[in-house]
Amino acid sequence: MAYFDNSATTKPSENAIAAVTSALTECWGNPSSLHSLGTEANNALNKARKQVALLLGCQTDDFYFTSSGTAANNTAIFGVYEKQKRNGNRIVTTAIEHPSVLEPLKRIEANGFEVIKIKPDKHGNINEDEFFSSINDKTILVSCMAVNNETGSLLPVSSIRSAVKRAKSPAIIHSDCVQAFGKIQLTPNSLGADIITVSAHKIHGPKGAGGIYLKNKNIIKPYMLGGEQEGNIFAGTQGMPAIMGFGAAAEDAKNIIENQSKVKILKDFLIENIKDLKSVVINSPDDSLPYILNISVLGLPSQPIVNFMSEKGIQISAGSACKMGHRSPVLTAMGLPSDVIDSAVRISFSRYNTKEEVELLIEAIKEIDKKYGKG
Repeated sequence: MAYFDNSATTKPSENAIAAVTSALTECWGNPSSLHSLGTEANNALNKARKQVALLLGCQTDDFYFTSSGTAANNTAIFGVYEKQKRNGNRIVTTAIEHPSVLEPLKRIEANGFEVIKIKPDKHGNINEDEFFSSINDKTILVSCMAVNNETGSLLPVSSIRSAVKRAKSPAIIHSDCVQAFGKIQLTPNSLGADIITVSAHKIHGPKGAGGIYLKNKNIIKPYMLGGEQEGNIFAGTQGMPAIMGFGAAAEDAKNIIENQSKVKILKDFLIENIKDLKSVVINSPDDSLPYILNISVLGLPSQPIVNFMSEKGIQISAGSACKMGHRSPVLTAMGLPSDVIDSAVRISFSRYNTKEEVELLIEAIKEIDKKYGKG
């Protein structure tokens, strides 16, 4: 099997699996319990927090575990809204954010808030002048992902802080780094972000764990209420198997530059071998994240392309797994022609992919182009 759907989820690493197994068979106490098993679990929780914080480049005490990247984004969006809504009535974001950002903003907009969604150009890039000029002194939140999950486009997060200062805005800066974390070098300081959200299963960890970095925990009002876990930021007994797996996966992902270089070679090899095919359109910008490539094969709709690949043991995606069965809102926002959108697929790599797997993918794309392609 050649797996190229790593933006949807990744295969857990051996160390992540071992950590999950340990949590289920040995370290299965509640971290809040005041006995030996609880202490052991709490020590494991602290270790995992240090492992993830180290990869993110933040202080351990500023990172809080959640149950997923979606839970982290909801905590960030609703948390800032509830805490800061008396300071203004505008939120600025992009039209290509993940649904776990756009759907909460839709609810906030229904409450009377002004939500500005900046559209990308046809290459998937956000115009910085348009984006930053939308930030004013009534803006309480600017939410901008670091990497788009469908095209791999890199967004101008690191320039937002200057725009906020120029506008004399009280805005909190949030960046959804789920697709960027562990794949490009980033830190809260390099991004200039007050809030960063991440997820375990995008970096070869298990599903069921995400996290949120807060420059200051008082900038949000907690969204998940209950006990005092995670510094009152995200209540509920911590899911230790997923969290311990997250920590192990974060430690495994520390060779960011080396892994990125390897993946870029594979992506460039793929592009070089398919770019001149009559039916192939490259939708990702030239400077997109090496891990993601969005293409269209004109003449065949997305799902039949995915099915064709699957029959050959090659796994790709018809777009974001979170918008399964729907026309891509990202490609639509880019203003691409309908035939390009309807035949688009996402190929997403991991550090475990090989040149031999890419060669299989190239041959399959060439076969589709020959049999069904329309140039």
